[in-house]
Amino acid sequence: MAMAVRGTRGGGNGGIIGGLRKFFSYRIFISAIFTLLFLATFSIFFSSHPHHHHDGSLPSSGNAYLQRTFLAVKSDPLKTRLDLIYKQANDHMTLVNAYASYARKLKLDISKQLRMFDELANNLTDLPLKPSYKSSLFEPGSPVDEDVLRQFEKEVKDIVKVTRLMIVESKESYDNQIKIQKLKDTIFAVNELLIKAKKNGAFASLISAKSVPKSLHCLAMRLVEERVAHPEKYKEEGHKEEFDDPSLYHYAIFSDNVIAVSVVIRSVVKNAEEPWKHVFHVVTDRMNVAAMKVWFRMRPVEGGTCVEIKAVEEYRFLNSSYVPVLKQLENANMQKFYFENQAEKATKDANNMKFRNPKYLSMLNHLRFYLPEMYPKLHKILFLDDDVVVQKDLTGLWKVDLDGKVNGAVETCFGSFHRYAQYLNFSHPLIKERFNPKACAWAFGMNIFDLDAWRREKCTEQYHYWQNLNEERTLWKLGSLPPGLITFYSTTKSLDKSWHVLGLGYNPSISMDEINNAAVIHYNGNMKPWLDIAMNQYKNLWTRYVDNDMEFVQTCNFGL
Repeated sequence: MAMAVRGTRGGGNGGIIGGLRKFFSYRIFISAIFTLLFLATFSIFFSSHPHHHHDGSLPSSGNAYLQRTFLAVKSDPLKTRLDLIYKQANDHMTLVNAYASYARKLKLDISKQLRMFDELANNLTDLPLKPSYKSSLFEPGSPVDEDVLRQFEKEVKDIVKVTRLMIVESKESYDNQIKIQKLKDTIFAVNELLIKAKKNGAFASLISAKSVPKSLHCLAMRLVEERVAHPEKYKEEGHKEEFDDPSLYHYAIFSDNVIAVSVVIRSVVKNAEEPWKHVFHVVTDRMNVAAMKVWFRMRPVEGGTCVEIKAVEEYRFLNSSYVPVLKQLENANMQKFYFENQAEKATKDANNMKFRNPKYLSMLNHLRFYLPEMYPKLHKILFLDDDVVVQKDLTGLWKVDLDGKVNGAVETCFGSFHRYAQYLNFSHPLIKERFNPKACAWAFGMNIFDLDAWRREKCTEQYHYWQNLNEERTLWKLGSLPPGLITFYSTTKSLDKSWHVLGLGYNPSISMDEINNAAVIHYNGNMKPWLDIAMNQYKNLWTRYVDNDMEFVQTCNFGL
């Protein structure tokens, strides 16, 4: 009975276990089938949609080989090795191209390094395209030939070795070249800004120098108001004998600036040993003649000095039929050149803008060429610009032996500067034929003229001849110095430099010893002493002669 029981239990357990075994075997089989189907489907999907990695420098056949399935079921160690070699070649080719690009940017196209970098890049690009490598290594689906792979690896390593040596050799110099080029670019950009700023500054300085300051305008208006308010005090005086006395020391000053003329005369008189022997001939324009006369009536010059004041219009012979400059002013092209609005073009040609100033065709600027006709009874006369200051007695100039020449002046040339070539157009055949480009120029602004020699040499006729030829501005630009250099080319006597020191209106580096030893100092340039842009180190040499006790100077706030 016991046996029967054991058999029954054993038979029951065996049936249950057998059923379970069948169930789980079926489940495992079904799972395996689905897994295999999934893997097959996944493999087919990636095989039918390969990922192509294109490089602009490397061949597409090499990129095609680099396709890999996600699970790497068919992994091949030789292909992995080929991938690494190919990647190394690609990385070094990119580096080589980068250095070659730097070299081209630095304009080193003819350098040895650039040629070698280009050659290395071409070698790395062309290597996978060799038929033996292309067919054995880079054909999709084909097995990798180990012998061919070794040869490919050897060639790649040789090129990589040379590439690394080249990079090590060139890296420091290329980096420095890049820094240098960046610095050059910066310097160029800053220089462009500097040039533009200089042009703008030159134009602004020109406007400041040539415009009438508010204080000067105020002074002229106050003086005219005084004349209108008290006409009985300013009746015209008769002609004085001193004006024609050749035994006295005569000066010619042509200006429309009242206070500047006052400073010139006061500085001469205060340093003169015998001021009563000095006669000043002041010529201005019609607009300022009343103001000029009122000033010297209100503030008569000390020491018995005579001052003659006339308007340029009073000299009847100065008309367009006789004076070339006045005739040229009637020319439409000349009027357009000087008086047409050029503001939009000003900063483009700032260096030459000063020559477009109409003052260079003003008769006040060209009166100096008519001195013998203006003062027919005189033998000698000293011409002074209105921007000079006299520091010593000038009577010694009348005693200088001019050796029969017309003009006594201080030469301004040094080295190759301020010679005739800087003022005249020597490409013109007439200029080239008649003048020496290396001849030394001299200064207009303090000139002692022998009027008798002038009449003998017919210098005014010479001036007219050349001024007529220069109507189209082909012989020189503008101003009175170039025609003066021509007119007195062979008739100028050089004076000692201590008589006349120039540059106080533009040169901040003049020696104070040189200035203190000079008989006349000249503020030629844009920084006139009566302007706000004047140089402070020189301004007091001018302001010491300003008549600050004159009520209108205080009223008009000259700021001196």
